[in-house]
Amino acid sequence: MRFDPHFYPYPSRRTVVYARRGMVATSQPLAAQAGLRMLLQGGNAVDAAVATAAALTVLEPTSNGIGGDAFALVWHEGRLYGLNASGPAPGRLTPEALRKAGYGAMPETGWAPVTVPGAPAAWAALSARFGRLPFSKLLEPAIEYAEAGFPVSPVVAEHWARAVEAYRRRLEGPLFRPWFETFAPAGRAPTAGEVVRFPDHARTLQAIAETQAEAFYRGSIAEAIDRFSRETGGFLCGEDLAAFRPEWVEPIRVSYRGIDVWELPPNGQGLVTLLALRLLDGLALPGREDVETVHRAIEALKLAFSDGLARIADPRVADVPVAALLSDAYVRKRRRAIGDRALDPAPGRLPAGGTVYLAAADGDGTMVSFIQSNYMGFGSGLVVPGTGIALHNRGLGFCLEPDHPNVLAPGKRPYHTIIPGFLAVGDRPLGPFGVMGGFMQPQGHLQVVMHLVDFALNPQAALDAPRWRWVEGRTVEFEEGFPPAVVHALERRGHDVRWAVGPAAFGRGEIILRQPDGVLVGAAEPRADGAVAAW
Repeated sequence: MRFDPHFYPYPSRRTVVYARRGMVATSQPLAAQAGLRMLLQGGNAVDAAVATAAALTVLEPTSNGIGGDAFALVWHEGRLYGLNASGPAPGRLTPEALRKAGYGAMPETGWAPVTVPGAPAAWAALSARFGRLPFSKLLEPAIEYAEAGFPVSPVVAEHWARAVEAYRRRLEGPLFRPWFETFAPAGRAPTAGEVVRFPDHARTLQAIAETQAEAFYRGSIAEAIDRFSRETGGFLCGEDLAAFRPEWVEPIRVSYRGIDVWELPPNGQGLVTLLALRLLDGLALPGREDVETVHRAIEALKLAFSDGLARIADPRVADVPVAALLSDAYVRKRRRAIGDRALDPAPGRLPAGGTVYLAAADGDGTMVSFIQSNYMGFGSGLVVPGTGIALHNRGLGFCLEPDHPNVLAPGKRPYHTIIPGFLAVGDRPLGPFGVMGGFMQPQGHLQVVMHLVDFALNPQAALDAPRWRWVEGRTVEFEEGFPPAVVHALERRGHDVRWAVGPAAFGRGEIILRQPDGVLVGAAEPRADGAVAAW
């Protein structure tokens, strides 16, 4: 029987998923099942999250990979823990080195934007601190899918085709040949339902599994990365990999209408979400699809981004005034700027990004909000020969302005777009949530929290609701399904409104909430291939 897996002429509806023993929600169904498999074998939510994350590097390579970064929030035994596994710039990567190489700005592809990948270290650190099962078992599903093959899901196939077409136009020469040999060996992207095998990925994941990721940073994989870099004029070297350790950090929060919203501190942009919520917390929101509500949310988001893009950087190197930005005095001052007309804030155009998010929970109360990314689609366009490792291009988050706190420097972590979120009421966890998608992420977090808290939507409806996306200046894009009357009213207030074609730019999220009786409620993004696997 022949059909088009991308053609859906009729509205479709998902419902929330309920379960008691455990739950995994993510953007690819087979990856969610990989996490559920760990729960069924006696693992906890952390085991499930690591297994899902590793599987996603195989099943959704269009958005994340072994050579990317990761962040996590973990609720465990009454406390929330934060993990920052974003890697720094290589020791040889400086603004001067870039200028000497002929770059006036950070390029999107090649070696220049490649920072130390942190995802494998994140898996190992989470497993070592909280996991129940052996680390090697957690990567078994990913290794099996890479070795035996898997059918490509529809949304992944669509993004894969776009990437191959774009890379064919932009990436030339032997440096990028391994990428095409790995991800387009037949000269094209795989179609939806086509079975793909990644034998190089399987061997790499096996080495990571057997060594608790040591092989990636201080062993055979590190040697392969170092060799490829030295042979092709790269900046990343073995010493950079060997020096890397993920960092356990204290999460930051604000109270929004009685609900605690938790994010990770900079170098991530979760601070943007929290500041926008603080600005909105003192304003009335008449209704979910009321023009005043949407206008105020857009303006709050723009002000928060203005502050975030100007100040967020690696706090180990730069002073990031988190407490001052979230203080009552500063919030009151900034809130006064929100009037009846659209503002034209300072930041420029926001670039796109590619990321995966997952939420996991078990019956004992442990809950995980986890996110990992290549940044822009497949990342830098570089694949380390013989490993399957697509290296990310996270260094694109740096700026080259000498006096900016986020200026590129060796050993420094860049402004990071990927942000896991978590909701609680005091010492009672509500659960993990996230919306992936580059600079859409704080915007998605803001809108999902508003839908849950202000308008009492269930988790699935909170993800289903049509979204808006601030692009630059006064320009705001609206997703199909947004009430036209509201959009036209916003245009009369000075917003430069655009209707978007397709949902790709509006992020993809998942939510798991725990009810007071312990029952878990899960939801998955309708804009992706997402699924909730539950027990």
